[in-house]
Amino acid sequence: MNVSDSEIKSLLQSYKSITVYGLSHDPSKPSHYVPVFIREKGWNVLGTYPKEHNVGSFPIFKNLNEIPKEDRKFIDVFRSSDKIPEVVDEIIALGGTEVLWLQLGISHPEAEKKAEDAGIKVVSNRCLIIEYNRFF
Repeated sequence: MNVSDSEIKSLLQSYKSITVYGLSHDPSKPSHYVPVFIREKGWNVLGTYPKEHNVGSFPIFKNLNEIPKEDRKFIDVFRSSDKIPEVVDEIIALGGTEVLWLQLGISHPEAEKKAEDAGIKVVSNRCLIIEYNRFF
């Protein structure tokens, strides 16, 4: 993680659109209720999920490359830690991502370093709900 604790509030204030990588159709999962929460707090939320769904009326795309580049600047990831290297490779290959946020319980130091080396700000093992409630 190359973003210090003191930078998180300003980072969240700097972006109005968040793409959720792995936005679930299951309302009981954090990968669904966290995006609902952040949308309710004013962010534009888009998601990726391999299967089509329209739960929560989010714009859902099968792949990250289908999402407009301007909406891929801040990517919030809900994938297991072992999948983070492939997510980072995909993000770097597409370009345009400025922030990679790995939700609570998710980290992969080598992949995070690779993202950092590509100029991406990385926050890992942090929940957007917790961080929002802490700063706002």
